Amino acid sequence: MTAAPKPRSTLNPPVFYSSAILIFLLVLYATAFQEHAQTLFEQVQQWIITNASWFYILTVALVLISVVFLAVSRYGDIKLGPDHSEPDYRKSSWFAMLFSAGMGIGLMFFGVAEPVMHFTTPPVGDPGTVAAAREAMKITFFHWGLHAWAIYAIVALILAYFSFRNGLPLTLRSALYPLIGERIYGPIGHAVDVFAILGTVFGVATSLGYGVLQINSGFHYVFGLPVNTTVQVTLIAATCALATLSVASGLDKGIRILSELNLSLAVILMLFVLLLGPTVFLLQTYVQNTGAYLSDIVNKTFNLYAYEPTDWIGGWTLLYWGWWLSWSPFVGLFIARISRGRT
Repeated sequence: MTAAPKPRSTLNPPVFYSSAILIFLLVLYATAFQEHAQTLFEQVQQWIITNASWFYILTVALVLISVVFLAVSRYGDIKLGPDHSEPDYRKSSWFAMLFSAGMGIGLMFFGVAEPVMHFTTPPVGDPGTVAAAREAMKITFFHWGLHAWAIYAIVALILAYFSFRNGLPLTLRSALYPLIGERIYGPIGHAVDVFAILGTVFGVATSLGYGVLQINSGFHYVFGLPVNTTVQVTLIAATCALATLSVASGLDKGIRILSELNLSLAVILMLFVLLLGPTVFLLQTYVQNTGAYLSDIVNKTFNLYAYEPTDWIGGWTLLYWGWWLSWSPFVGLFIARISRGRT
């Protein structure tokens, strides 16, 4: 199944202008009518938690099962590109870019904050107990573990397969080619790409917001910088400028180097905490928490707290699954782009 490639340009007007207008209108609405927007978004979130939580949980479970099947089956040997192609990046650079694009700021923020939050306010049971501590670590591993990467991987595999092996555009619309054929270049394809852009923009906004809060708090603790909106807006502008410079420099000179630097700093931080902290205890808990996560992964995957109704799942698991899904078009596209030549 090979499709004739269409002429490509750097800008797709229907997709660009439609998504730009929708983003502008949504931001304008949320800015001009803050209380109304907050109420509306909370009502939508509550409706999803009440009526569609089962769909979110089941969808992500099926995605994880599908990715595991593809990995262990004969399809796992299919090369993302021509059969003779070689990987564009060495494994260390590839992993660094995966880490930076897939988790990055979010993991640095919630890797510390989330276990503490679950320890003090667990979904079930008493807070501040040994059982709450164990559950807090299992939940954190669960939220930042295989499920998130499965969502990214399934999108990346679809994009890479249809683009590198079938000559289709490296956009989400290409996933519909087996269903609608050449119509992916029409209104249906445009709508899919607009949807992907909206999800990406607001997914990035979530990650950036958490990251800026963490940076602002760190600067306040170390340098006494005030925690306020002005500082946070300045940090957002600086972060966006750095990201723009990195993207403008290209994958090899910008994103790759920045990703390798990010991973190096993360490893240094990890070693610093490991060596200067309670080393043996950290190693023991790491091994035990990993085993607990893997042994309980099936139960956690399908757990909706149906017999113990709680709003906790809406503020955590469902929020994460929605976050990963909204983030997946961008991260999946990026992973596909850097994975050419791999299986």
